[in-house]
Order: sequence, then C-alpha cells, then structure tokens
Amino acid sequence: MDASDAALYATLLTEAPGGLAFFDRDLRCRRANDALAALLGVPVRDLQRGRPSEVLPEALATAFETALHKVIAEDRPLTDFDLVVPPGEPAGPPGPSAPPAPAGAPGDTAGVATALEERILACTWLPARDGDGEHLGVVLTALDVTERRRAEEVIRRKEQRYRSLVEASAQVVWVAAPAGGVIDDAPEWRAITGQTPDDYAVGGWLSVVHPEDRPRIEAAWRECVEENRVFETNYRIRTKSGTYRHFDVRAVPIWQGDAVIEWVGANTDVTGQREAEEMRGRLTEQLSAAALRTARLQQATSMLAEALTVSQVVQVITEVGRSAIGADYSAVALLDDDKLRLSIVAPSQPGAEGEVGSVSRDDIKVSDQTVMSVAVRESRPFLAEHPDSLRLQLGHGEKDLFAQHTEERAWVGLPLLAAGAPIGALRFSFTRPREITEEERVFLEALAGQCALAVERALLFEREHKTAEELQRSLLPSDLPQLPGMVLAARYNPATRHVQVGGDWYDVFRLADDRLAVAVGDVMGKGVLAAAGMGRVRNALRALALNDPRPAAVLAGLDRLFSATEDEEQFTTVAYAVIDPETGQGEFSNAGHPPPLLISPDTPARVSTREPGTPLGWPSQRQQTSFSIETGNTVVFYSDGLVENRRRGVDAGLEELVAVAADAPPEVVGDPERLVDFLVDRMLAGYEQVDDVTVLALHVPPKLV
Repeated sequence: MDASDAALYATLLTEAPGGLAFFDRDLRCRRANDALAALLGVPVRDLQRGRPSEVLPEALATAFETALHKVIAEDRPLTDFDLVVPPGEPAGPPGPSAPPAPAGAPGDTAGVATALEERILACTWLPARDGDGEHLGVVLTALDVTERRRAEEVIRRKEQRYRSLVEASAQVVWVAAPAGGVIDDAPEWRAITGQTPDDYAVGGWLSVVHPEDRPRIEAAWRECVEENRVFETNYRIRTKSGTYRHFDVRAVPIWQGDAVIEWVGANTDVTGQREAEEMRGRLTEQLSAAALRTARLQQATSMLAEALTVSQVVQVITEVGRSAIGADYSAVALLDDDKLRLSIVAPSQPGAEGEVGSVSRDDIKVSDQTVMSVAVRESRPFLAEHPDSLRLQLGHGEKDLFAQHTEERAWVGLPLLAAGAPIGALRFSFTRPREITEEERVFLEALAGQCALAVERALLFEREHKTAEELQRSLLPSDLPQLPGMVLAARYNPATRHVQVGGDWYDVFRLADDRLAVAVGDVMGKGVLAAAGMGRVRNALRALALNDPRPAAVLAGLDRLFSATEDEEQFTTVAYAVIDPETGQGEFSNAGHPPPLLISPDTPARVSTREPGTPLGWPSQRQQTSFSIETGNTVVFYSDGLVENRRRGVDAGLEELVAVAADAPPEVVGDPERLVDFLVDRMLAGYEQVDDVTVLALHVPPKLV
C-alpha cells in the first residue's frame, strides 16, 4: 500500500461520517471505524472482537448476520437494506458534525449514548476480494437516515391530503329511482361522457362503464339497491372523446320514513390522481440517487398542495426556482380556451388582502417564437444556455417580448401537461450563461409536472368556489319575514379556503298561530353529504314544527329521526326558538349549539348560561326554557365558526364575542343589518376563516309614541 492509499484508508476510518467495517467469511468483524461503533453504541474494541451475535442485541445481530450470510452466499452486493436500532439501545451522536473519538481512547466508548427513540441506518453490504479475486469477506457502509425517513413519511402524508383535496373537488352528482333506474337528467355527467339526454334516460351512467368493469359494477349496484345500503366502488368511464377515465363513486339511499325514495350518487374523477401516483413512481426511480434534489422536489410538492389559487402556485414556483436552481426570473403562462394564446400569471403577494395574483394583459401567441411558445407547441423542454443559443433557436422574438429583463443570459421553458395535453408553460431565466445538467433537467421536468397538477387543481378550485357558495346560499332562505314589531337580519360567510358546500344553515318561518319559528344549525362535514344532511334536518324541523311547534318536542322528533336514518358518527347541532312577535315572549331549546348572545341597552351583553344539551341523535331528555325579548333588546344566534378557529378556543371566542358586542355603538345595536356585519367583521379580524360563519339577529325596536 503506497502513501496515498494509506492516507485514504486512514482518513476513511477516522473521518468518514458514515460507518465502515470489514467482516471475514466467519462473520467476525476485523476492522470498524468509530462512526459505526457510535451508530451501534458498541465500543470499537468490542465490535472487533467477534461476531455480531456476540456484541449486539439479539434482533440487531440477527439482521446483521442475515445480511452477511446472504452476501457471502450469493457473492453480490446487498443495497437498500435498512437496520433499525431500537429505542433504549445505545446510539451514536445525532449528526455527522460530531467527530468520532480517537481510536484507543480510555474505554473506547466516546460518542456512545443511549437513544431515546429508534434510529434507522441505511446499509450497503459489498463482497470483498483480494488481488487474485478470492472472496475474503464483506465490507459494510452505514449511514444514519432517521431524519430523512421521517421527512419522507411527512411528505407522503401531505401528498395523501393533497390527493383527498383533488378528489373532493371533482364530484359529479346524479340521482336514481328507488329501484336504481334513471329519474333525472344529469347534464354535468353527459358533458363528460357525450351521452344525449335520450341515451342517458335509457342506459344511465352504467351504459358508459368500461366493458371489463360493467359486469362487476352492475352486480354490485343491483345488490346495494336490493339491500338499501351504500354503494361505493370505482370504475372506468368512456368520455366523449372515446378515451377512458377513472372514477370513484359513492351513492346513498335517501329515506322517507321506512322507504327509500331515491338514490343520490357522487362521482369523482381520479384519473389525475392515478397519473400523479404513476408519475411520482417514475420520478422516485429517476431521482433516488439525488437526495438533495429529491428533498427540494418534495418540498415544492407539499407547498403546491397548499396552494389553492393559480397565483399562489406561481408564488411557490418562483420561490422554488430561486432556491433550487438559482433562477433570477420565473413566469407561468396558461393557455386560453382556444389554445392559441398564453397569458402570463402574476404571483400573489404574501400578506396582501384578497387575491392579488392576476393574468397579465400581455399575451403570447402560441405561434410566436418565444421560450414558452416553443415548449407548448412541441410539448418538450426548451433550453438556451446563452444568448447565442437563444438567437440560433428563436431569432429575436424572445428579446422583444421580455425587454424589461434585458440582463437575461440563459433560459429554460417547460410545458405544463395535464393528461398529456398542454395547459400552459413554465419559464426560468438567469442573468448569466447557465448550463442545465441532465440531473437538473430531470428535476425541472418533475417540477413542471407537479406545477401542472397544482395549476389544474387550482383552476378547478377557483371555478367551483363561486359555484359552491351559490349552491350553499340557494339552500338558505331567500328572504326573512317582515314583521312590524321585530326586525331580522342574517349573514352567511363561507369559509374562504374551501370550495365545497358546507353544513351551516338557518331558517325563519311563520307558524299557523302567527308565532315565529327560528332555527340555526350546523351539520358536520363538507360536500354533497353535508348539504343533503342539512336539507334533511331543515325540512324535518319545518314538518315537526308545523305539527307541534314546542321546541322540546321538535328536537325530540329530530332525535328520533337521527336515530333511525343517520350514521352514528354524524354530528349535528341545532338551536330552535318559537317567538310571539307581538309580545316578545318565546320558548327555546338547544341541541349542542353555541349559546345565543343577548344585547340590551340597560345591561351588559352576555351569552345564555343555559345548558346547551347534546347534539341531535344523542340520548337526551330535551328541555325548553321560556324567555322574553324586551323592547330595544336583541338576540343573536350564530354558528361556531364565528367564535372558534385554529388559534382561538370556544371559551375564549365566547368571551371575545361578549366584549365585541359591548363595544357596538347604540346605532349599530339598533340596526340588525349593521349589527351582524359589525360582529362578523370584528370577530374574524386577524384570524384565518377556516369554517363557515352564520349569524342571525332578532331585534325588538322601541315602540313609537
């Protein structure tokens, strides 16, 4: 061994951050470095005395010797082999920056500590041979990858949440007869499948199911209809273009009394999810050897999963481009509906009110000679490493288009593809000549794929946000009763971060004896099921109130309905009151809903201290109390979204609500319309709204003399 080899050998043993060891064919450790001893919690001198079974805990030793036997027997490397050092066993220092103790130190145990939690070691086992090719033993390399594995698990969980959001935002609803046949047209469904109304009326959704899936689906659907149980499965659907897309479906029977009156189903297009999973699998194979680049891509994916608007996606891409590849400028452009022009999207500004990001007025023709146009036209990355390369490929078009960035010296253009078709382009540029390596190209293509998925989801979210809000409002009263002795006002604010239909609702209607019935409720969850539950509760409450309007009787009737028809885990609250508008006298009962707020000109504002009772369907003896709304007083009903959020608990929210009401000027208290706006604005100020907010105020104005 010459001097350089000796120096290399000594440096690896003493300075390498990972563990190194040599085992002979009898499984005895002949040489190990301090880093491996620290990782395993065994002094080097003990580790080098014998076999793993003689110095390591049983489970760890078994894994060691299994790997050694396999490499010796098969005479080939063993990679991607993780060893788990269980908690309570000695373990090495938390990071590679702590230098190993010098060999021969007293006790030879420096750097050995007791692990409070299990550690994961990524091991590679290599067969060792001498110059003549004779098999001498096995070389082990080991790295502590505990934090990396945990980070990968966090990323996987975030990706699962992202897929759930995508699935929940692409539902197509249909209705079927009790026997399973078609009773209503489904235009949204036909827009996907290309069926005519007559085709759908005859064959329904089953007629476009993939032939390979149809026998299974027909049998499952028929069985669920016969047994009146939930239908939940997945299948492939033929679209109007002739291609097939994957859909998940869930249909539930709608009961009236003891009979099913119809079925309501919701289909979710999960093709993008399947494609995303396949793409992530390919990317994992391609990028497994580039840990840093993979971490950056995973970070971008998690950030994109939280971006709900296109402008937020652009903001994330801008940050990732600067941090991952050092891009000085970035841009995202989207194709218009006719696929002829690209529109630049501006990023949102952090901390600004409302939606700042917007589409630029400077459009780019797809036929132009620009970085993004070429990427879209040819559906491939465009690379120009210096100005001469740009001029050679494009001429002068790109310089004229981005004249505000005349210092640009290198460019990258990437198509944004969804289901194989372009929806836009991603552009990075640099103020110096820049060669893009093959590894960076793979990373950028992967980033563009994630960006395309996020843009497609964000466009869908933005389109459906308005639709969801309008649907929610359509399920609420269009106007409130006009009464000479009582003034009413209501507000419904949907959660800004959700596009699904929520479960908040309120209702005010006149009873047969001219008294006023008032109800405010909250059905747990989002989406079609929450909306259906809200409609059932509201309709049932009206029916029960018209028969026997006493609050305790109405809530008891709803309890019976819930016990018979709703899932046990369904959580629904209702506050219900009956009021005589002439006298202000009334009766009130509460099923787990937040207590009403009482505002009086003569006494401090307060919330009711009456026991709220249990949510609907929970065993409870329903109670009702009498009350009186005096002249000049106001009663406010509301949902929990007004007082509770991620940073404020219910109790603190109730105290703050009382304080806000106490600060309301007299002219605001006397005007319910202004009062509900005042309460909502003040209670939500400084907080992110994560739940729907419903507020209903009843005010008895002073009588005119």
